Amino acid sequence: MSTPVVALVGRPNVGKSMLFNRIVGHDTAIVSEEAGTTRDRHFARAEWQGRAFFLVDTGGITDDARAPMDSAIRRQVEVAIEEADLLLMVVDARAGLHPMDHRVAEILRHSGKPFIVVVNKVDNPADSSWYEFFELGAGDPIPVSAMNGKQSGDLLDLVVAKIPEAAPESPDTLRVAVIGRPNVGKSSFVNRLLGEERLVVSEVAGTTRDAIDSTMRYHGREIVFVDTAGLRRQSRVEEGIEFYSALRSRRAIERADICCLLIDATEKLNNQDLKIAALAWEAGRGLIVIVNKWDLFEKDDKSAPHFEKECREKAPFLGFVPFLFTSALTGQRVNRVLDVIVEVAAERLKRISTSEVNDRLELLVGRLQPPQASGRDVRLMYATQVDVAPPTFAVFGNHPDLVAEHYVRYLHNGFREAWGFRGNPVRILLRRKAA
Repeated sequence: MSTPVVALVGRPNVGKSMLFNRIVGHDTAIVSEEAGTTRDRHFARAEWQGRAFFLVDTGGITDDARAPMDSAIRRQVEVAIEEADLLLMVVDARAGLHPMDHRVAEILRHSGKPFIVVVNKVDNPADSSWYEFFELGAGDPIPVSAMNGKQSGDLLDLVVAKIPEAAPESPDTLRVAVIGRPNVGKSSFVNRLLGEERLVVSEVAGTTRDAIDSTMRYHGREIVFVDTAGLRRQSRVEEGIEFYSALRSRRAIERADICCLLIDATEKLNNQDLKIAALAWEAGRGLIVIVNKWDLFEKDDKSAPHFEKECREKAPFLGFVPFLFTSALTGQRVNRVLDVIVEVAAERLKRISTSEVNDRLELLVGRLQPPQASGRDVRLMYATQVDVAPPTFAVFGNHPDLVAEHYVRYLHNGFREAWGFRGNPVRILLRRKAA
């Protein structure tokens, strides 16, 4: 299953954002350094006691239906509740129990999701004034101070005890995520792919969110399309709530080996598509770009190469990624995707012998020496592949910190020229040669 989601909800001005910042931006919790999981405007990936989760901040809930902004916030909160595995209902100890707190508790009870009442602004937990929040009938409230961090560790202990644990998956299973903006046809594409092949083995409820992994077998390989329920559910979410689309993309990317980025041929590649593609690439996942609705695109025999060229001019890393031009509506080339998934998976696990890597490094250095830095000779002595998925090489030299970025790109392109690794990022780690 994917990383759990914990959402902060409550009426305005109770300190949700301050608590959010306390958890994700202070010593009490560690914001992940993993590429692709940096903080967004409304959510961040945090870790406590070795357990990772996404923390989501939401706007304050009010009962003023006349205010358009309030109703927009309410809709956003409703989506947060649907998406979350655990809810933290934040209340204000200084203001005391408010009628709206009862209303928020009622909304959360009606959702059926587990929630914890967090009483903020309790600078001294020995003060008993916060006891009135027992009246909400939602279990034992947890007193905290987002301002000074008191009791925040106890709160996080409770959070990680209540969020679901990831179930182990078979190492032989190939996990594929279909990602992209809302309304580009992701669910239609997956349904067409699974329906036409008629090889669905099972649909397994994977999490408390009823995420469904659709499993099929292709040429003897088990392929799991992760969280297809999320794809279907996404169509019910307003496009304006863009960060939930980003959150779902990140959760799917975390669970996947390979990501299929679906884009709309009639809209071409836009900035949001690029952002999602970069998330998958930086997270070290395999990537395939699927241009959907190709049947609606006015084209000639050079349209596909021109389309690819335009995309690669916007993001050079897409030059290493296969493109497929399909139509979920007509089924055109949809099944070809399975062959490309298997091909990219094989490239992802490719291992190159150390002797071959060193021969290639010697050739590249012979063609172009690393430039001097600060008057010092920069020499690269040897290299070896240290990992797969994604392919990762360690290159050892006398001054690894002085190797210019453009020279690392030169090595990267030289390694790709020799071994391909189509559809996968290649990582190069510069290391100091032991004396």
